Amino acid sequence: MSSRLMDYFNKQPRIGILSTANREGKVNAALFGSPRMVDEKTVVMGLGKNRTLDYLQQNPHAVYTILEPGETLMDWKGLRVYLKLKDCATSGKKLEDYKREVAAALGEDAAKMMHATLTFEVTEVRPIVDMGQGWEKSV
Repeated sequence: MSSRLMDYFNKQPRIGILSTANREGKVNAALFGSPRMVDEKTVVMGLGKNRTLDYLQQNPHAVYTILEPGETLMDWKGLRVYLKLKDCATSGKKLEDYKREVAAALGEDAAKMMHATLTFEVTEVRPIVDMGQGWEKSV
């Protein structure tokens, strides 16, 4: 992966959709603006006690889809970033540090909602419309 991917992934303002599935294959999609890429292979985010966290504890695979609208569908930009959960901290320094960052950026109420800090490995990156062009040409 490249620093270009990090720059695009962390660009603000942006939101994306995190798609997950439980062990039975039941799917979930949720809107998130907070995931951040901390190096070229690692994404970190915080979660409350919710369906997304529950599903990730059952099945560690997810996709974070970032979309930027264009004039026509073919003008839209974005990526599908495939992730695998590596760590889920529900207590300890990692969670407390993350809550401090959230409190500073979004306020104490947002920090209080955080139940876990998740660390993912980036396993694959694809464009939102894949015509074989590679993700680099889709952003």
